[in-house]
Amino acid sequence: MAIRKILTEPDPFLRQKSVEIDNVNDEIRKLMDDMLDTMYAAPGIGLAAIQVGIPKRIIVIDVSKEEEKKPQYFINPKILLKSNNNATYEEGCLSVPGQFAEIDRPDQCHINYLDYNGKQQELKAEGLLATCIQHEIDHLEGILFIDYLSKLKKSFIVKKLSKQKKSLERIVV
Repeated sequence: MAIRKILTEPDPFLRQKSVEIDNVNDEIRKLMDDMLDTMYAAPGIGLAAIQVGIPKRIIVIDVSKEEEKKPQYFINPKILLKSNNNATYEEGCLSVPGQFAEIDRPDQCHINYLDYNGKQQELKAEGLLATCIQHEIDHLEGILFIDYLSKLKKSFIVKKLSKQKKSLERIVV
């Protein structure tokens, strides 16, 4: 297992649409294991492959308590149905470090996907898990949670992250 570098906004790669996986093999399972290690190390509760520079439709999630890990793997996830009722959660993102905002999303969703072994699955999610799934599926479409904010708030966050990135690059070089 390896911890991979997480891309951060305003990296244009994060805005790419991810492609479907044809075959779940050992290479894909290794990627998912690395993604999980990366997510736990960050720390976070969800990670999409595009965030580690791989434009494939893969997400990993663990919304369980820290002491009892329950990772979930979703390959080619598709939302079949969303609730008409919204829930508001304060969202953050490993690709938008240090920034948080309250985002309204449907409080339930029903998805289908392939699991870690490539078997077709369906899941009805609610609460934090539903929010996390929708957040990560957005990544697969090139959408970040800040895209739900006003133009002014989004612009402020992107400028702030750009400055942080430039100052870090100066330190590293």
